[in-house]
Amino acid sequence: MMARRLPRDFFNRPALEVARDLLGMRLVRLENGQRLAGTIREVEAYGGEEDLGCHCRAGRTPRTRVMYGPPGHAYVYFTYGMHWMLNFVVDAEDSPAAVLIRAIAPLEGLDLIAARRSGQKPERWTDGPAKICQALNIDGSLNGADLCAPDAVLFVEEGEFIPDICVTRGPRVGLYSVPEPWKSIPWRFLVTGG
Repeated sequence: MMARRLPRDFFNRPALEVARDLLGMRLVRLENGQRLAGTIREVEAYGGEEDLGCHCRAGRTPRTRVMYGPPGHAYVYFTYGMHWMLNFVVDAEDSPAAVLIRAIAPLEGLDLIAARRSGQKPERWTDGPAKICQALNIDGSLNGADLCAPDAVLFVEEGEFIPDICVTRGPRVGLYSVPEPWKSIPWRFLVTGG
């Protein structure tokens, strides 16, 4: 029996709450009838136009349009001219916020994940946001995808509860030119125990 998919109400909350609660949940990608899945182990929260680390700091643009839409959709963007990154749109519509999925522990579809991450040790298959997208074949075609639709090919299922003692908070990664306090604010959540 498959676990229950997370409903839209789960995503319709502030980014920090959703980010913390995503730890231990299962990210699922359906591809040609096959399930590729892993437990979410690391995330980062991004909270609206006032968050200078967030893409929405410049307001609504063609790139960020999906972040202003309803919660529970994928925000997939291309970065550094080579990598796709997966985020979940959270909070209320017109309150742009998202959670970046930074790492998962692979559980299902391991043969296909291994083939896509050829030459890498299993512990390095999905320990970064671009690696997740490569392993699960997530690209711009999934930007705006409804994670809560009955026929979704990308969604999140209930998983394991991660107690606070097993979670480390710290600054978000790669915000080199972002001013304080946004550069160092502890909006990254990482499972470090359990």
